[in-house]
Amino acid sequence: MADRTANSKLEEYIEKIHYSDRYSDDHYEYRHVILPKPLLKLIPKELFDEKEGTLRLLTEAEWRGIGITQSLGWQHYEVHAPEPHVLLFRRPKNYVPPAQPQPAVKANPRKK
Repeated sequence: MADRTANSKLEEYIEKIHYSDRYSDDHYEYRHVILPKPLLKLIPKELFDEKEGTLRLLTEAEWRGIGITQSLGWQHYEVHAPEPHVLLFRRPKNYVPPAQPQPAVKANPRKK
């Protein structure tokens, strides 16, 4: 029962993650993601910087693992210590994701 309650809370917090509009400079486009503060308490301790007490820079797999969903190419590039629930992301301006290989089309032999 406790696991179900924890999962329910986690889902509730994930639904409340706020994604800013994108903004840019000459090289990058940026956005910030604001996590609900209670969600920070549910994030595994190994994702925190022990010295600073804030989240460390997360890999794509790690930030997706805590419920952040955004298109490809975003990099978690900075932590703002006064607001540890705000994650700063960037990606190259005009980013184009790598092409996904297309499955081979099988020839369909004609019936006679």
